[in-house]
Amino acid sequence: MREGSIYKIGDFARVAQVSVATLRYYEKVGLFLPVEVDQGTGYRFYSLDQLPRLHRLLVLKDLGFSLEQVARLLEEGLSLEHLQGMLMLQRAQTQRMIEGEQARLTRIVARLQQIEQEGKLPVYDVLLKQVDALLVASMREMMPLPGNLGQSAEKLAVHLRQQGIQTDLPIILLLHSKTQQREDGLFIDLETALPLSAPFPGDGQVAVRTLPSGLMACTVHTGADLFLGRAYAALARWIKDNGYRVIGPARQLRLRYDEQMNPARYITEVQYPIEKQI
Repeated sequence: MREGSIYKIGDFARVAQVSVATLRYYEKVGLFLPVEVDQGTGYRFYSLDQLPRLHRLLVLKDLGFSLEQVARLLEEGLSLEHLQGMLMLQRAQTQRMIEGEQARLTRIVARLQQIEQEGKLPVYDVLLKQVDALLVASMREMMPLPGNLGQSAEKLAVHLRQQGIQTDLPIILLLHSKTQQREDGLFIDLETALPLSAPFPGDGQVAVRTLPSGLMACTVHTGADLFLGRAYAALARWIKDNGYRVIGPARQLRLRYDEQMNPARYITEVQYPIEKQI
């Protein structure tokens, strides 16, 4: 190491946490040059004052820019604020990608379990019960399947908190009959509702309405949402076999649910509004 803040290439590489080969490559392409080259020995020397440029270079490469784009951005004098904004955007995009891949992995594991359990369909007990009318705040939108249905509930809960309204009652999902097949998959008409103890003014996003009372055929499903189809199939079969017909959208009551919870621990009550066939 030379006096002051001038370092040989190996020492500078350790300070900057990069390899010597990386520094040599960036010198070769003209992106990051040593402050001095000893003509007798060929030793390269770098200054600590060069670290900000190197850090920006490494960040831009991690963000996916080509070498030509990196060179142009460095010459334009990329500000710290601009760089921080780019990093925050990339972090958000990466987080979404990780969450998407994690969700895909969860579905793959669940599908494997589904295949292993073929021919071993669980038995669902079906209960008839009369439910009272229920005042709710709700949001209705087209949601992708499979997807994170909890996102709508979180948006609704945030809106209610902004209104000073707290609720610990189960999330209710109403599955309306409309579906759309789009280029990026199947979308369903989903209404997310949270019970209210008192009405409040709705807005363009949130509606305040009363779910009707009536007779419900109900069953309880324990496990991941991917297997909820079994509960619906059991209910539909029971309704048909017992001379009833469905008269409204199915409801899902999230009795035990949290996005951070193992999906195998979810408990969901599935309800169909029904009436006796004449």
